[in-house]
Amino acid sequence: TMSAAMASCSHAGSAARSNPLPERRSRSTTALRAPGTVWRAPVPRTVCKAQQEEKVGFWKSTAQKAAAAAAAGMLTFSSVAPLAIANEFDILNEDVPTKEFVIDDAGALSKSGKKALTNILKTLEIKSGYRVTAITTRKLEFETDAFAFADKVLEGWYPTREIGDKKGIVLVITTSKDGAVTGGPSFMNTIGDDLIDSIINDNIPILTEEELYNEAMISTVKRVDAKLSGDADPGPPARKDTSRKRTYKTKAETDRAKGVTSTVVVSLLVIAFVVPMLQFYGYVSKD
Repeated sequence: TMSAAMASCSHAGSAARSNPLPERRSRSTTALRAPGTVWRAPVPRTVCKAQQEEKVGFWKSTAQKAAAAAAAGMLTFSSVAPLAIANEFDILNEDVPTKEFVIDDAGALSKSGKKALTNILKTLEIKSGYRVTAITTRKLEFETDAFAFADKVLEGWYPTREIGDKKGIVLVITTSKDGAVTGGPSFMNTIGDDLIDSIINDNIPILTEEELYNEAMISTVKRVDAKLSGDADPGPPARKDTSRKRTYKTKAETDRAKGVTSTVVVSLLVIAFVVPMLQFYGYVSKD
């Protein structure tokens, strides 16, 4: 250890001072070989060198442990941080979709749901020329506005007005129960603000609130398909009546019930007393 090496070094130094090396008066080989002349190795220097090596080894080991701990900490944080931003950047880094019509980054759609969406959107492109991509993501971290994010994705895929004229995106965000419908000039002019408002206020929030993500995306895409194809709008889903029904009586209803009860009780009491008295009176009058 370091303490042992230091002690050894100190002891060697004192030994060297108590037993000094014989004076070397000549550098000739004869003088070195003369009787009584003994060459002693530089013990203090050797021991101190060992001490230095111990020090270097100690600090090197400490530095390695510290580096390992720092690396472990970086791995711990790096394994968590990318999860928060992976969805957003994954979509932005997607290549321009040429064959795919569905990007289910949130993993919210079933296999049958993806197939149904692909069939609808593929048929739409063939018959009308409009190319629409359905996208789901779990959460937006940096660009928190759904429409701004959808516009950014669209501009990344179709950088010019001409290329993106008949392109569109339907976005559903599962965590915030939000979404967006956006596209190029021709797409937006045909869709219209009324349909977009209805989809954002009805289709997406109503169905995602019940975690019906397949239905939310499919019903939205069907309305977009109908509008772009010139067909009748199937309309938004019906909102369920979630209001609780009253299971208690109001004060007025309670007072009314009390009045009826009191009347019945009084009537029964009158009958119970009056009828026997009348019967008794009838028997007495006969006598």
